[in-house]
Amino acid sequence: MGILKKKFFEKPAATAAKNLLGKYLVRRIGGKIIRLMITEVEVYDGFKDKASHASRGITKRNAPMFGEAGVWYVYFTYGMHWMLNIVTGPKNYPAAILIRAVKGINGPARLTKFLKIDKKFNNNKASMKMGLWIEENPGFKRSKFSVKKLPRIGVAYAEPIWSKKPLRFLLVKNLTGGEK
Repeated sequence: MGILKKKFFEKPAATAAKNLLGKYLVRRIGGKIIRLMITEVEVYDGFKDKASHASRGITKRNAPMFGEAGVWYVYFTYGMHWMLNIVTGPKNYPAAILIRAVKGINGPARLTKFLKIDKKFNNNKASMKMGLWIEENPGFKRSKFSVKKLPRIGVAYAEPIWSKKPLRFLLVKNLTGGEK
């Protein structure tokens, strides 16, 4: 198995995010292994990103974003949904990637509900031991897909430069020409 290691996530958030597309998000529930191909992600990058939880500094909630790359940042929103993020970049630089969709499941809340992801994963390494990790998808052919760049969803409150910035990446099948 090609489990992604910390080094994969030590890259800038946008680079890691684009490289996550097509990889498997893997969850072990009991004795069952579920592998789902990642198809959509969003980047939250640094202190200046007004859509990021880290823009106002470190708090108890967002502390995992300031930690080591390859750690889960899982938070509760709207009083009912868990959001799954993976931390990227160097320690003390707050950046994370929200996993928005996998093949067959659109929406970050639907994803966490389906995979039974909650606060117990927060601030833990993505690993088999934890029961939640990301691995290579040996059957994935990058040449058959393009990456579409779009503005993030639900961040209209952020300054226009941040709410409209194309930091959402979507895997699109059968387009030519690479990134759009």
